[in-house]
Amino acid sequence: MFYGTAVWDPWLIVAQIVCFQCLYYLTLGIFMTILVGTRVSRISLVYFFDYATVTASTVTGWCVIASFILSSLAGAGFLLYLIERAKKCLDFSATLYIVHLLICIVYGGWPSSITWWVVNVTGLAVMALLGEYLCIRRELREIPISKFRSRSVSEDKANEDMDEQIPLYRVDNMA
Repeated sequence: MFYGTAVWDPWLIVAQIVCFQCLYYLTLGIFMTILVGTRVSRISLVYFFDYATVTASTVTGWCVIASFILSSLAGAGFLLYLIERAKKCLDFSATLYIVHLLICIVYGGWPSSITWWVVNVTGLAVMALLGEYLCIRRELREIPISKFRSRSVSEDKANEDMDEQIPLYRVDNMA
């Protein structure tokens, strides 16, 4: 099977979504502990899911915002290693933030703070665009092709000029 062909595997997709969501919240928890945990006496789920904590009017609010943005940057790296396809990055990023929105609605009601929306839409954009960029870079890397499967370094240098002269394919005159 070629890399470009995709087999519909819903269990794989669900597993990727669950893994991606867990890695995101794990990373968010680490950043929250480092940035917010030093400023408050006790860190709780309020900082994850309550829209009122995402505010630009306090230093703790800025630390929460920084945690969300840093987690979106880490999420782009997770897309690179977990999802591996540029065309799926937006789908998985949007799914993550839609699930996050639903959890926030259940936890604290509809997010009425404009800051919450700006931070999460920015996080979605950063995660999706950086994830696509990283995946495209990986997809477009050259595949190394050598004539011989195993050669020593000295043979590589000796045959370097010869490799440039050997074509990788041959097209015969069909006329």
